Amino acid sequence: MTSRNLRLRRLRRATSALSGRKRGTQPKVVALGGGHGLSASLAALRRITGDLTAVVTVADDGGSSGRLREELGVLPPGDLRKALAALCGDDDWGQTWARVIQHRFQSKGDLHEHAVGNLLIVALWEQLGDHVQALDLVGRLLGAHGRVLPMSAVPLELQALVRGHDPARPDEVDTVRGQATVALTPGEVQSVHVVPNDPPAVPEAVAAVLDADWVVLGPGSWFSSVIPHLLVPELLEALVETRARKVLSLNLAPQPGETDGFSPQRHLEVLGRHAPKLAMDVVLADEAAVPDRESLADAAKRLGAAVELAPVASPDGVPIHDPELLAAAYDRIFRMHGRIGPWR
Repeated sequence: MTSRNLRLRRLRRATSALSGRKRGTQPKVVALGGGHGLSASLAALRRITGDLTAVVTVADDGGSSGRLREELGVLPPGDLRKALAALCGDDDWGQTWARVIQHRFQSKGDLHEHAVGNLLIVALWEQLGDHVQALDLVGRLLGAHGRVLPMSAVPLELQALVRGHDPARPDEVDTVRGQATVALTPGEVQSVHVVPNDPPAVPEAVAAVLDADWVVLGPGSWFSSVIPHLLVPELLEALVETRARKVLSLNLAPQPGETDGFSPQRHLEVLGRHAPKLAMDVVLADEAAVPDRESLADAAKRLGAAVELAPVASPDGVPIHDPELLAAAYDRIFRMHGRIGPWR
């Protein structure tokens, strides 16, 4: 038996013990992703459950996160910071701290464009020597409505096979390195992988997935924020084996560069190629963003999922999710598509 299987067995035993405790009246929800997409899910989910865990990608290499990662060798803190900000409450305390940790310095020196929250998180990592303990402490300071965990304890490099990355050679496939570069590639992403190719998952993240009632994957940058979670073997195995029901939340529009021209159903096909053993229960999409409902339903069926269409976009026409509408959609899905534990 491999060391990874041994770790998973120990986590399953621990999870079984946790499952024996008296659950609350709310679903235990784990949301996976990164960046603005995960923030949108968390801002919605914190409105309907108090038992919420975010599992965040750690492949970012751009901006303030990239500079701190390169200089100090730490996990990129930016997506973790955004998740914590999204979990802040709507009261004065929560909104003040959300603005503070999102604040970026503007200067002509080395602090230019560094986010306060990034520096705070990295400082606590250095003080405490423990990623999870430090993030939990920041969450308590902010009064966050949930927990934030990195998906892996080591910083990852995202690599992609891209057709036409060089416009002068549109039919050739090149390897593109780095999340920031992949996200903006002018070519067509064929597949992605991470380096190292067998990164260790954070045990608390695996345990949260195994103990969840619902797991939410997406929305977000498909190749650089959503699929990376499926490239961490222990985390993927937990997603396959968990008794939790799983929701795949689709984007409102293709992302320029990374998924330019992708239909909603193509997003599902790409995910299926990267994790062929992973089944989903529900695919959530904005009803106005699905021109071909039959094709989406067929693609969802191949993942074992039903399609739920709901108005989740901001009413002002900007392609961002409305937290209240997205919360209503998640709540309806949680109520309609069966329950794992006695939380309702």
